[in-house]
Amino acid sequence: MDRRRKFIWEEMSYLERWWRDASEDKRETFTNLVKNGQLEIVGGGWVMNDEANSHYFAIIEQITEGNMWLNDTIGFVPKNSWAIDPFGYSPTMAYLFRRMGFENMLIQRTHYELKKELAWNKNLEYVWRQSWDANETTDIFVHMMPFYSYDIPHTCGPEPAICCQFDFARSHGFSYELCPWGQYPVETNPENVQERALKLLDQYRKKSTLYRTNTLLVPLGDDFRYVTAEEAEAQFRNYQMIFDYINSTPSLNAEAKFGTLDDYFQTLREEADRINYSVPREIGSGQISGFPSLSGDFFTYADRQKDYWSGYYVSRPFFKAVDRVLEQTLRASEMLMAFLLGHCQRPQCEKLPMRYAYKLTAARRNLALFQHHDGVTGTAKDHVVLDYGTRMHTSLQDLQIFMSKAIEVLLGIRQEKYDQTPALFDPEQVRSKYDALPMHRAISARKGTVQSVVLFNPLEQTREEVVMVVVSRPDVSVLDSNWTCVQSQVSPELQHDESNIFTGRHRIHWKASIPAMGLQTYYIANGFAGCEKAKPAKLKFFSKLSSIPCLAPYACSKVEGDTVEIVNRHQVLTFDVKHGLLQKVIHKNGLQNVVVEEIALYSSSGGAYLFLPDGDAQPIIESGGNLVISEGPLMQEVYSYPKTSWEKTPVSHSTRIYNGGNTVQDFLIEKEYHVELLGKDFNDKELIVRYKTDTNNKRIFYSDLNGFQMSRRETYDKIPLQGNYYPMPSLAFMQGSNGQRFSVHSRQALGAASLKEGLLEIMLDRRLVRDDGRGLGQGVMDNRVMNVVFHILMESNISSTSDPVLNPLPLSPSLLSHRVNAQLNYPLHAFIAKKPQEVSAPTHSRSFSPLAAPLPCDLHILSFKVPRPSKYSQQQQQLGDPRLVLMLHRRNWDSSYCKKARSQCTAVADEPVNLFNMFKDLTVLNARATSLNLLHDDTEMLGYTEQFGDVARDGRVIIPPMEIQAYKFELRPHQ
Repeated sequence: MDRRRKFIWEEMSYLERWWRDASEDKRETFTNLVKNGQLEIVGGGWVMNDEANSHYFAIIEQITEGNMWLNDTIGFVPKNSWAIDPFGYSPTMAYLFRRMGFENMLIQRTHYELKKELAWNKNLEYVWRQSWDANETTDIFVHMMPFYSYDIPHTCGPEPAICCQFDFARSHGFSYELCPWGQYPVETNPENVQERALKLLDQYRKKSTLYRTNTLLVPLGDDFRYVTAEEAEAQFRNYQMIFDYINSTPSLNAEAKFGTLDDYFQTLREEADRINYSVPREIGSGQISGFPSLSGDFFTYADRQKDYWSGYYVSRPFFKAVDRVLEQTLRASEMLMAFLLGHCQRPQCEKLPMRYAYKLTAARRNLALFQHHDGVTGTAKDHVVLDYGTRMHTSLQDLQIFMSKAIEVLLGIRQEKYDQTPALFDPEQVRSKYDALPMHRAISARKGTVQSVVLFNPLEQTREEVVMVVVSRPDVSVLDSNWTCVQSQVSPELQHDESNIFTGRHRIHWKASIPAMGLQTYYIANGFAGCEKAKPAKLKFFSKLSSIPCLAPYACSKVEGDTVEIVNRHQVLTFDVKHGLLQKVIHKNGLQNVVVEEIALYSSSGGAYLFLPDGDAQPIIESGGNLVISEGPLMQEVYSYPKTSWEKTPVSHSTRIYNGGNTVQDFLIEKEYHVELLGKDFNDKELIVRYKTDTNNKRIFYSDLNGFQMSRRETYDKIPLQGNYYPMPSLAFMQGSNGQRFSVHSRQALGAASLKEGLLEIMLDRRLVRDDGRGLGQGVMDNRVMNVVFHILMESNISSTSDPVLNPLPLSPSLLSHRVNAQLNYPLHAFIAKKPQEVSAPTHSRSFSPLAAPLPCDLHILSFKVPRPSKYSQQQQQLGDPRLVLMLHRRNWDSSYCKKARSQCTAVADEPVNLFNMFKDLTVLNARATSLNLLHDDTEMLGYTEQFGDVARDGRVIIPPMEIQAYKFELRPHQ
């Protein structure tokens, strides 16, 4: 074995596939190579994740899944990250890696003009600091590669025609593309080694002038490489001969060798300790001296000319939505698993969680896999999309069955804790196929029966919310768990079908209250004496073509006039009847806002990665569509099936407002767009929605990064339209000079822009015929029918607020805005009893309320889980690591907006929370702080303040705004 040879490997999903089939000998050899430093695992996540569309829960999940598998399998913990292929970079990664015990990062795909600017000032190596961090606790060292690509022609130096000659797998005899510059690699031999070495060394010297130190990194690899031993041998053999020549020629003043990423960073840090590379007046870092500290993100990426990679913010939006549904279902299932095991003292009650342990692991891995930079990005081939989709669908089904059974145990219905009997509950939403929209399961509600509905609230605060289920007949009542009547309303279920707008089923709305992280039961009853039936909504129709038939038991009328309004106790919404679009919003305090809604199409020539619009988007809604207005005490809705120039319109939409009284919902406007961008009429078209408001935002807006933090976005004329588009994983808002805010919350990743004053536009779907030449080899034509939901919030400040024009830092959402986002992204999970009960049959009061008190409003439980569910009972015997993990995130909010979040918000986390008495009937034992990948218990190395590690002593949790902290502990039921 040649100890001089080195190699790095990044993604665990592939390594795990190899490991599964590898012989014991191969495994041992592999482990030894890692242990002796010849083979370094870099990053070590399940995949190399996308950084624009991925949500921070899923990013933590995917890195942890990979890192824990690696540690469990070969006992190695990575400390250097390697992200050469994501299309733009987010500072969220820098924060998470720092809090996971990583020391260094490497990135590659950033805007070519930015690389030029950083190279000019020798700032390609820098310290990445979070925008909110005043104490240097988030600093992490970063190496940015300087050139166009990570392939060998673009890594040895500035001249690809020369570098390509040193990619020895491009010589004849291998199947790779030959060098396009016409000069090919030649085998190195004693005759030509001097000439070859000097030529290569010249490239190294030129490249080294872009960096501060004398330590130079030269990556040697590419996509789909090192497939055979012969290929690897060709690279190692030729380079070793060149290195030997350089190292034995003192006059060259150079030393060259194979190394891992860690070899590079260690050598560089040793040099930086010896020699001061600081530049006068530069803001540096205590982490490592000699380098500048920078903050911000690297979107939107362009690799040449006007080729901006903003298309992938939206490509395959159907699966970007499924990604988040799987995420919130996994998070909820992990919670239920943790409560089942935490409350369990006997092997009997471990059976259900144990039987689902492997499915939980599979679900984590399927979510993790989709975070890949060709997964959630929408840049995979059709058959790969099908595989991703099928995996996510399978896991969704598995988790929903587990949840259905878990709620029975927690409610005390399933006494015998065996898992063999089928579940008594079905999930309220059902997905027939991996690429089909979820359908609501209808409750039959036969005369003389009640059917129970169980709601699970995965959030850490009590939830008061207007909820909806579908029933097959309208004459029903709603009862709470004490059999008390609850006010409810019934309205027809609608569908995207001009000739048949009603499905024949009905929606029941009522206001529910569900404890934090708990369960609550309601009953849908038919023929329950003494309860008034659900109140039918009043319907109004507008239709140019045909009349819409009235449906029993509703009172119907025609819309009079050119505008129509819907009203709740906080706002009045006005619509233009002929087009079915929102026009303005009047708030109860008298403030009026222009909010003109527009639906439009870009014509374009891009592909899965690139957005290349041909001019501005053109509005598509014509006068004279269909409108159905439903007005009831709890929910008011305008449904529009608009007229367009196509026979079947590509979009219909609903606008809803709620009247729950003191709920977060009362303040928002719910928009739901049903999108069908199908068929050749829409080839090379991209569908957007625009909100034209009177917010004077100076074309500045704020969009989130990974659902974790905000970034300030400013529209520039000097770059093309597509370069002014930014990722919007969950939120975009504009703020006017008077402090007025207009926010759009999303439950899936999309792209957004503010191209004109007061205007916010969001892309909903795109259909492109051509490949855009970035490696996919196909267009994006596999559009699915889908629904996009936004929650729109308009707020006024209560005290003076920051000026977006003058302040380069991002602004934070208000407390109310955070609540709206949490409720949209972590919705209630509803389960319906499979069998109705007789009305007379008494049932117990059915609820589960695990927390001693709701958490403060700005403290979010990111996850509460059992990291190794299949080893839960063995771990007990070994008394190793504590078996549960709680991860908390303190949200940062803008205090110049309402501090009570206009709801039951009573506390914020300025006061410490006590971990020891967080749970009602459970005792917390041997708690300890840990890293976000759960592998380091030494909190000093993670950059946290001292207090974090003290939790074991007194249970006090003190979290500064923006921080995420993880705790391991044991749970025992109170004796």
